[in-house]
Amino acid sequence: MDDRMFKTAMGKFATGVTVITTEFDDQVRGMTANAFMSVSIDPKLVLISVANKARMLDWIKQSGHFAVNILSESQQDKSMIFAGQLQDREVEFERFEGLPVIEDSLVTLACDVYETHLAGDHTLFVGAVKNLQLQDRQPLTIYEGKYKDVSDKAATEV
Repeated sequence: MDDRMFKTAMGKFATGVTVITTEFDDQVRGMTANAFMSVSIDPKLVLISVANKARMLDWIKQSGHFAVNILSESQQDKSMIFAGQLQDREVEFERFEGLPVIEDSLVTLACDVYETHLAGDHTLFVGAVKNLQLQDRQPLTIYEGKYKDVSDKAATEV
């Protein structure tokens, strides 16, 4: 299988959209990511995956902490800004647990780096969740590389 086929197959998995934020030397950095997951409840751990060529990698390593901003459906522009798809847009950050975070996110998780693992062309950061904020809104989702509307057509509780 070639790289394109693998990427197409991974795009068949619908995911939420996050922006990972951190700060080091008074400079705030962020990146859009859908490689995020819950790892453990006790202790409360999450995982993010950052490309080894991404500038964000060194920022998280140096700061030792990051925030996961799970975006709501009204925040597609924030996703596009941090993915480099929208230029010349300013983003105002709020502070939560000492970290820069995106206002009105569906969920905000403040994390300390718990473990780091090199995995192929990415680095996996396991974050220990210090605190969280959440709101009741619809999530921003992506499927096959496109933003999708999530509606409760025939919602069945899992």
